[in-house]
Amino acid sequence: MTTLVCTSASDAATPATQTRSYPSFSSYMRARQPVLLRTARSLTANPSDAEDLLQTALTKTYVAWDRIEDHRALDGYVRRALLNTRTSQWRKRKVDEFACDELPEQEGLPAADPAEQQALRDAMWRAVMKLPARQRAMVVLRYYEDLSEAQTAEVLGVSVGTVKSAVSRALGKMREDPELAPAA
Repeated sequence: MTTLVCTSASDAATPATQTRSYPSFSSYMRARQPVLLRTARSLTANPSDAEDLLQTALTKTYVAWDRIEDHRALDGYVRRALLNTRTSQWRKRKVDEFACDELPEQEGLPAADPAEQQALRDAMWRAVMKLPARQRAMVVLRYYEDLSEAQTAEVLGVSVGTVKSAVSRALGKMREDPELAPAA
């Protein structure tokens, strides 16, 4: 599904005689783009469509940058823009699918059972929740928020070595968790 997007956010946001530059938007976008792209990919089946969706949502965010009062809640604003944009695209889509009497044969390997995948995700979260608070925070920042070791250390106010050792111990505890043993 291809949707037209604004070619220039500054053209859409201001008259042709003015251009606005938001250094804080640029730094926000660079810092949070990987995490927001994962969210966009969860909303679409095609990675290219996810990139287009994120670009459109970030364009809408850029246009509204002056009106956003709480810049601490930007992730929520962008996620809502992603969802609203995807919903609008879905409503406008051309239906190319038709009902048929027989299902076509699936090619390739059978897909993993969604119920098993969800059970594994639930077991993983239970294992994360069993960790001490400090280790849990480090694991979440490193692997769910996708921060580097240095960024995690900075956020928590500890050294990089502390992050490395604590994450290593946490992963060791999670490997020993009996709920996760069948997955390994």
